[in-house]
Amino acid sequence: MTTIIIVGIIILLISIVFQVAKTSEMVSTLKGAAQSRKDSNNILGILMLVFMPVFLIGCIWSAVHFHKDFLPESASVHGDWIDSVFNTTLIVTGLVFFLTQIALFWFAFRYREQEGKKALYYPENNKLEMWWTIIPAIFMTVLVVTGLFYWYKITAPAPKDAMVIEVTGKQFNWIARYPGKDGKLGHKNFTLINDNNVEGLDWNDEATKDDIIPTELHFVVGKPTKIIINSRDVMHNFDLPHFRVKLDAVPGIPTTFWFTPKYTTEEMRVRVGNPKFNFELACAQICGQSHYAMKMAVVVQTQAEFDAWIKDQKPYYETAMPAPAVAESVPAAEEKKDEAKKEEKK
Repeated sequence: MTTIIIVGIIILLISIVFQVAKTSEMVSTLKGAAQSRKDSNNILGILMLVFMPVFLIGCIWSAVHFHKDFLPESASVHGDWIDSVFNTTLIVTGLVFFLTQIALFWFAFRYREQEGKKALYYPENNKLEMWWTIIPAIFMTVLVVTGLFYWYKITAPAPKDAMVIEVTGKQFNWIARYPGKDGKLGHKNFTLINDNNVEGLDWNDEATKDDIIPTELHFVVGKPTKIIINSRDVMHNFDLPHFRVKLDAVPGIPTTFWFTPKYTTEEMRVRVGNPKFNFELACAQICGQSHYAMKMAVVVQTQAEFDAWIKDQKPYYETAMPAPAVAESVPAAEEKKDEAKKEEKK
């Protein structure tokens, strides 16, 4: 509702300015061309001063609104690095933006055409051009070097003790796979995919027989986590906004990324003031008619809680390949036949 009111006010202000301009044009026609141009310049110069604070306040509001509503609090270690670079860039470029915009609006008012004033011809100034090239170059170099420093930290190889999880996107849900007690993800082959084997796991590989495919993702707080991202059909996008993780899931091309969760789900609920808050994995790539349904619950917990949860999970092999029924023993079968014959004689 607030947004609608603000948009309505903006439209109303534009309408008022338009009507004032039309009225001014009619009056100027009656006054003559010279007086008309003078009056128009004065009006436009004043409007520049009026519009300047409105425009700059709107820019500040949009930046604050973006941070508050569209950029959730970081819940990973590397997320803090990304936010730091983003905020630094926003402050530096924002400062330059505000200074140049203030100068632009002020110059439009201060140096408007006025009677008795003549434009000054200012020849090139090599010294001035040198400084306004060097100073921006210094700031840009600092921003680029800082960004590259964090980029190489974020994209560095995952630690050897990182927990490995494979996540596969398909229309229209995510499939997560955890290694079992052997700590290894077994081999898979897309030709083996069927209704009873959604990941196409190769049961000839012993490492697949204890792999776990749960219905939700579980991370350990403070523990590096390496994600192997796949797609089973079309392009999807693995999106964990609170962890600052967003990568495409491309068919046939596995993508990897690692990060370290910073808060448990319970801690995050306290931080955001919402007892019903939950982390969520979403698809940020429109992948079909039911794209909106591609969600998976994410739980961040302590190591002890994770160990208890993973212990209760059943290996996918037991679901995909249920144990065959036990054959009845021969003596028991013969005994049943004898009982049936006795019943017939009766």
